[in-house]
Amino acid sequence: MSQTVDYEKATFAGGCFWCMVQPFDELEGILSITSGYTGGHVDNPSYEDVKTGESGHYEAVQIEFNPSLFPYEKLLRLYWPQIDPTDDGGQFHDRGPQYRTAVFYHNADQKAAALQSKQDMEQSGKFSKPIVTEIKPAAAFYPAEAYHQNFYKTHEKEYKEDRKQSGRDEFIETHWQ
Repeated sequence: MSQTVDYEKATFAGGCFWCMVQPFDELEGILSITSGYTGGHVDNPSYEDVKTGESGHYEAVQIEFNPSLFPYEKLLRLYWPQIDPTDDGGQFHDRGPQYRTAVFYHNADQKAAALQSKQDMEQSGKFSKPIVTEIKPAAAFYPAEAYHQNFYKTHEKEYKEDRKQSGRDEFIETHWQ
């Protein structure tokens, strides 16, 4: 008799969703990572809708994972070092509300863990500015166009150029390593 595995979803906004896939990809217990849009007021938004900054949506990734192999708290520990949690105007060279950071929780346990991780970040003294990353209930998630899925693999040269220009890696190296 086979045992049923209860998979969970985790949703994180960390600026451009292209840069939020690779840190979580190909790890044991991670089943899938989908780039998409969440948190806004437009149904079935397109990239064109979201990039205006007027749809209310964040660019985000939704991760399906096996919590017995990869606990949610471990996802949070991977999430924070990918972002500047003090920037409420976007992330790095990507500016606008669609590039803000947020943790979207899917259940009460995720909410508690996300709030605790944010509090730990605030108390760490790592940053002199306030932590502005929001902890919000999960909303409808709309997968982005196929072109955006696994972009770091399918458009490797363009991804590397954009990431280099963004300033993300310099920030991570300075603040997280």
